[in-house]
Amino acid sequence: MPITAILFILGFIFLIKGADVLVDGATSLGTRYGLSSIVIGLTIVSFGTSMPELNINIISSINGSSEIAIGNVLGSNMANILLILGAAAIIAPLPITKSTYFIEIPFSLTATLLVGFLANASFFGESARLFIGRKEGMLLLFFFFLFLYYIYRTAVRKKDISIAHDEYKIMPINRSLIMIGLGIIGLYFGGKWVVEGAIHYANEFGISESFIGLTIISIGTSLPELVTSVVAARKGNTDIAVGNVVGSNIFNMLWILGISAVIKPLPFNVVSNTDILMVIGASTLPLLVIVLGRKAQISRLEGVFFVLCYLAYIYYLVLRG
Repeated sequence: MPITAILFILGFIFLIKGADVLVDGATSLGTRYGLSSIVIGLTIVSFGTSMPELNINIISSINGSSEIAIGNVLGSNMANILLILGAAAIIAPLPITKSTYFIEIPFSLTATLLVGFLANASFFGESARLFIGRKEGMLLLFFFFLFLYYIYRTAVRKKDISIAHDEYKIMPINRSLIMIGLGIIGLYFGGKWVVEGAIHYANEFGISESFIGLTIISIGTSLPELVTSVVAARKGNTDIAVGNVVGSNIFNMLWILGISAVIKPLPFNVVSNTDILMVIGASTLPLLVIVLGRKAQISRLEGVFFVLCYLAYIYYLVLRG
């Protein structure tokens, strides 16, 4: 069996086990310090599961593969909202906290609008060519740090709210940190090997960089979020499942695209505006579910609808080529 195939299979094993270890370690640490589940999902877990996207985008930026970098982020955010939230909701209905649908989801939506505006407006230059430059990247990072400040204020305000779930036990701090570290390492290498294997086999069929970024790479780098949210939902910690997705989307748009653009300006293809519009549409779905539903949650049936929407999106990308 070729080494690429071996690493591809090992990647999935690392992803599954890494997600399990990360959720347990992060939950234990958060419980010890009185943090709410949503705060843990928006910070520790989101950062850990976003590492594959960050790694791929940094490599793509250095190599000048902007279509992969931008397609990876947009495709990952589509997968996060439709595939991951949908799959997690099928396992267990996902309650959406008030702060999530009033602040975090709108913040994620605003981040997407900001990227679309900066890419199309040539805001800091006179060039007619569309791109996300270093100054635009710094602006994205500025808003990302504003988001981190909001999380800090949320953590302080909710410090007395602990995670109430009998399945999770408070472990020694050193053990919790080791588990978080091992989980992040597992997610990083697992995502890396899965994506590299997928790219290797996809290139044999002559698939474009944009299509690879929007599909194979975005799905591959979203596997940590998928596994982590599904594991969290199965364990009954739905706040981590939701916070992980919303936090990862904000990380992707502001932190990862910002860092990528600062390293090397990213030329922006006009066709990517269609994908941005689709991300905006997908981001509004959880809000519509809450507004139209009787409860502030994503039910199992709505989860099925989310997954079907994602499959329709993939079918559209295949037709577009």
